[in-house]
Amino acid sequence: MILGICCYVLPSKGQYNPDSVWEARQAKLEQLGKDPTSPLTAEDIPHIHYYDPDSTFRVEAHVERLFNESSFRMPTSDGTSKEYIRYARARFHLQGEARELVLYRSFDLFANPIYRDHLFLPFTDSTNGNETYGGGRYLDLSLADIKNGRLVIDFNNAYNPYCAYSSGYRCPVPPAENNLAAAVRAGEKKYTGQIKERPKPTAPPQPLNDKERGLIRSGDTTQLLRVIQDTVADEARILKTLSQDIDPKEETLPLLAKRMYLAVTDSLHPGVGIAAPQVGINRNVIWVQRFDKKGEPLELYLNPKITWRSKLLRKGLEGCLSIPDTMGQVLRNYTIHLTYQDIKGHDHEEMVEGFTAVIFQHETDHLLGILFTDRLAEQEANTYHRINEELEVYLAEPLRKQ
Repeated sequence: MILGICCYVLPSKGQYNPDSVWEARQAKLEQLGKDPTSPLTAEDIPHIHYYDPDSTFRVEAHVERLFNESSFRMPTSDGTSKEYIRYARARFHLQGEARELVLYRSFDLFANPIYRDHLFLPFTDSTNGNETYGGGRYLDLSLADIKNGRLVIDFNNAYNPYCAYSSGYRCPVPPAENNLAAAVRAGEKKYTGQIKERPKPTAPPQPLNDKERGLIRSGDTTQLLRVIQDTVADEARILKTLSQDIDPKEETLPLLAKRMYLAVTDSLHPGVGIAAPQVGINRNVIWVQRFDKKGEPLELYLNPKITWRSKLLRKGLEGCLSIPDTMGQVLRNYTIHLTYQDIKGHDHEEMVEGFTAVIFQHETDHLLGILFTDRLAEQEANTYHRINEELEVYLAEPLRKQ
């Protein structure tokens, strides 16, 4: 699912008609207010605002196709990331200056025939955090919009991601290469309503399928589940797949938990944590060693979610049971806020910091299809600022003098 895709497209051809722009916006707002999957209700709609339509923000760009690009992880608002590939570079003039933006394609959406031709254009500009949403805005385009190497980009179509209205969503953060050194006073402005909290699903998780239960029951409580490896193509696909929540009442859960425990405590390949995808089950179950508790116990967590991450980062050496003979210095948030369920289905939340927080981040990344090697690649594309010469602690942004 892409967050905030609209079914209404503003005019991009022919004479620019401000009235039709407003009509399309109104149709979109009506849809948002009625859509049960939207974070907004009809009462929230008056808090959505737009700049007046302005034809000067409708530009024609020259499109340069990018070839032999490797996929990368685009960071998201919740501190995780999603897999994208750079598709093309769009060059145009805006406010009398030459500009350029990169168009991306989502690996998640590419598998869906409806979005096979979708192009994603996230961007930031100098209005962010003041007149517009601080996390940047999005444009949705299509391969069919590219004609003879030219593409119309209409910034009057720019919209906010769901994260502008509510917590609990994974909204891609526009890469630094898509920051426009200009004030794009077009499209959607900053939301002025109260920021909501995304409600928890009321329906129980989908039950395990026969294949999952068969794997779990392939051994008893004395036999560990084999840890799959990223060097095997079919197993790598499992490691890259988004996992689903699990029902605490699932009948095979105790056996799954026990066999996962035996895998992470195996004397030949011991670890400090393990996630269900690492044993071939794409469900949100992890074991984590709690170095912040007396006795440093291994504990089981169901459906864990990191709901907040500190801006302070720590760097530390990581490896993975599923990635043999590979280590790396990974930057992780020093402190996190965690929600989860226990084996009885009771809800919990807590703040975790230090090395234990690192383990939680490593294991919950597995549930999102993210490996620590993805994090290393992500770090290479960003700049971090060390704030202490004695400790490996960093900030993504430099400290500002008051």
